Amino acid sequence: MRFIDNAPRFLFFTGKGGVGKTSIACATALELSRKGKRVLLVSTDPASNVGQVFGLRIGNHITAVPAVENLSALEIDPQGAAQAYRDRIVGPAKGVMPEDVVKGMEEQLSGACTTEIAAFDEFTSLLVSDELKARFDHIIFDTAPTGHTIRLLQLPGAWSGFLEAGQGNASCLGPLAGLDKQRDQYHEAVEALSDPSKTRLVLVARAQAATLREAARTREELAAIGLQEQYLVINGVLPESEAQKDELAAAVYKREQAAVAAMPPALRALPLDLLPLKAFNLVGLDALRQLLVEGSDEGTQTSASAPVELNAPRLKSLVDEIAADGHGLIMVMGKGGVGKTTLAAAVAVELARRGLPVHLTTSDPAAHLAETLEGTLEHLTLSRIDPQVETQRYRDHVMATKGADLDDEARALLAEDLRSPCTEEIAVFQAFSRIIREGGKKFVVMDTAPTGHTLLLLDATGAYHRDITRQMSGSNMRFTTPMMQLQDPRQTKVLLVTLAETTPVLEAAGLQADLRRAGIEPWAWVINNSVAAAKTESPLLHKRAVNELKDIKRVATEHAQRYAVIPLMAEEPVGVERLLALSK
Repeated sequence: MRFIDNAPRFLFFTGKGGVGKTSIACATALELSRKGKRVLLVSTDPASNVGQVFGLRIGNHITAVPAVENLSALEIDPQGAAQAYRDRIVGPAKGVMPEDVVKGMEEQLSGACTTEIAAFDEFTSLLVSDELKARFDHIIFDTAPTGHTIRLLQLPGAWSGFLEAGQGNASCLGPLAGLDKQRDQYHEAVEALSDPSKTRLVLVARAQAATLREAARTREELAAIGLQEQYLVINGVLPESEAQKDELAAAVYKREQAAVAAMPPALRALPLDLLPLKAFNLVGLDALRQLLVEGSDEGTQTSASAPVELNAPRLKSLVDEIAADGHGLIMVMGKGGVGKTTLAAAVAVELARRGLPVHLTTSDPAAHLAETLEGTLEHLTLSRIDPQVETQRYRDHVMATKGADLDDEARALLAEDLRSPCTEEIAVFQAFSRIIREGGKKFVVMDTAPTGHTLLLLDATGAYHRDITRQMSGSNMRFTTPMMQLQDPRQTKVLLVTLAETTPVLEAAGLQADLRRAGIEPWAWVINNSVAAAKTESPLLHKRAVNELKDIKRVATEHAQRYAVIPLMAEEPVGVERLLALSK
């Protein structure tokens, strides 16, 4: 494999959610460890499943993998890092300052921005730690889905610039006294990231036009901030031998090969590896060791057995219930790569086809609804919560209101403070709140960012709710916050999207538990791209279909109040007509 040859010290695996970054990062760690290299595998994904892949509880500390010599792992826990960060800043004030002041400090540090900065602080320390340089030959980063990764990798430069402007005392970074050390750490991190002898970026994609376009955008954005050493891995490619045995397999093979042949020019110059689709789930050491080995699919050369029988509800049954309400917010949530954008678009176009007014929107930095729709439809409007646009709108509003009566010097200070990276959190939350309110008048279908990103947004929503509740206590005035609307099943329905595979189902169950802790009860689960729900005679696809049955049963009997299964389609569900076909 070209991407692993002469590997430098730091290897970053990134790409759109669900393309197999974690599996490939874990398999790479195993291969380098087998060669006698001391390896640390790090996940920076808030929805990390590295521990699930190894069948091991890892957490926010370096943990040796007992079954693999030379291999250790670490999951950067954003919430744990944020709590430690808060304790470090607020701790010295306890017992010294009034209790209400201490509570105010804790509330100010309870938002998603603090969580991101704390995780970022841990991330940069891994790039510059002398101790880790002595302990490990390679550090492999299994990163969060694309949009979050780009923001994380941009932060060293963003924060360095912010610190150099002398505004550290206005940021989430903490006391001014500690900024010099952090400034040096961030500069060293930027240098390590941009040094091709130290850092290699591996873009992971699937053989799909939209995913490859996303990889091309990521390639250009990360090259612009200095990560020039890039490789491309296209994962899960259906072997040509399977296309000769089945109409569905032939259609999938044809569209995958067309997508690879038409990949964007930005990707063509990169060293390329193709990894074939496997019949087995990539969980456990034995499966991971086979991922990078050609011809390791045992048992798929024989003919498929009897057809898989699956009697499960389809998407139409869920849309019928949704439409009966006449309006409401439909939030489509889940891990990256499970098909949230496609499902959100399918629900929206079916509601619009029935003559109902629908606003389809997304909070996912990597989502491209317009590309999925490929057209317009009566009764359907489309929008996107663009962090840059919303941040600029928020800055303009603050300058026009709070800054209206300030003198030139004070306005300059206010403008500088609004350039803090934390401003984006506030701006995106306000846009999110506007979308939630709109659900009281029409249908709003929201394609959310991958799990970790969405939980950070909900964290900001919860912080606002607690702040308003505290301010209004004892006033006898009625009020409604965005969180209260999300918690009301009459106003909000959450659809959890997953695949019929062990790891995605476990991750969706974890997301459901997180939502329940926030007082939000998911309304339904949707299992997408199911081979078991399709008809196939391909031995490889048939084996995957058989493997799916236990996971579909687990969703139906253990996790979901209601659910639906969408079959793997012969043609990629792009365009209004194909999206409508998903609801039949």
